[in-house]
Amino acid sequence: MQTKRTWVEALRGSPSSMASFPSIPSPLPLLSLFLLLSIPPVAPIQHQWPLQRVPVVLPQVTEDRPAPHFQADARLDVTSPCDPECHKKALPPSYWDLRSILSYETLHSNGRLTETAVGIYGYTARPQTTPALPSRRKRQIFGHDGRFSIVGQDFLLNYPFSAAVKLSTGCSGTLVGDRHVLTAAHCVHDGKNYVKGAQKLRVGFLKPKHRDSPNPASATNASNAHPSPPDKMKFQWIRAKRTHVPKGWIKGNANDIGMDYDYALLELKKAHKRRHMKLGVSPPAKQLPGRRVQFSGYDNDRPGQLVYRFCRAGEETPDLLYQHCDAQPGASGSGIYARMWDRRRRRWERKVIGVFSGHQWVDRDGASQEFNVAVRVTPLKYAQICYWIKGNYVDCREG
Repeated sequence: MQTKRTWVEALRGSPSSMASFPSIPSPLPLLSLFLLLSIPPVAPIQHQWPLQRVPVVLPQVTEDRPAPHFQADARLDVTSPCDPECHKKALPPSYWDLRSILSYETLHSNGRLTETAVGIYGYTARPQTTPALPSRRKRQIFGHDGRFSIVGQDFLLNYPFSAAVKLSTGCSGTLVGDRHVLTAAHCVHDGKNYVKGAQKLRVGFLKPKHRDSPNPASATNASNAHPSPPDKMKFQWIRAKRTHVPKGWIKGNANDIGMDYDYALLELKKAHKRRHMKLGVSPPAKQLPGRRVQFSGYDNDRPGQLVYRFCRAGEETPDLLYQHCDAQPGASGSGIYARMWDRRRRRWERKVIGVFSGHQWVDRDGASQEFNVAVRVTPLKYAQICYWIKGNYVDCREG
């Protein structure tokens, strides 16, 4: 207490304390000095985006392929015979396997289909081990429904919720560029063929719904007589120009599991003029704040509503992230994102680190079980998707 009284006397400029500081003419500089000395050293921010150089995935040869038939029905869920333990036991793909897996098809809006072979540079495979966690019960909503419907233009039209979009095939997606949308591959391709509607694929943006009226006076009278809900929204649609799908998703290639590459990128015919979300390499789940992820999508059981959720990440493999998020069909294709400190830009940044693939049905010990699964954005996937967006590899070396 005596020390505290001495500081108070000094701050007030009493003669006894000022004698100890003969070079300070007034208490104000002393106050600044006191505040400066009393501030504890800033501890390093715990949750930071990792600094890493990513490899290069470059297109090499592009060839025309037979035009697709667009006969498959769009599916809002996926199936796989491989559960988390199965994925972990799978042998890592070789360099040549990866070149085959990361080669990709491009569907153009005029129906033309091309296939592009890629080269991979600066990549070194690193073994990854992930401890197994208990499996979950077979259900889509886990206990209390933890989803939130986002209402009100102030939220829907502002970032990050404004970066969530709806696909005409029934899935969701996330803006990751001025005219690019990241979604799940199964939303446009069933693994064997492109789905109905993929050629004329559209992306929907929620916008305020305004009723047209022949003249301002009648519009005013009508609004007074029958006021419309203030937050009535509708979708405005933009056509997709190109759709990129990795060959790893298409059956009969080097990757028999397929789930690891359930992602696709859409290029729109025109810019959307909204703030998009940055792409990031998925860090280990233990490095995420609270070990949590979050995403927004258009679940089918809440038509016309954007649904947000956050939840704890569970098991993970090098390519997949299993989590406990409540979701329904329609949310697949949503971008899984996290918010952490960006040391380069000296600010907090949200980045898309995965794509919600949906409810993965598997056969485990003779019983059908379900897992919520997201495809992680690995360094190689980041390099590929970033190249699709930027058109060069120079801007894609830092994930």
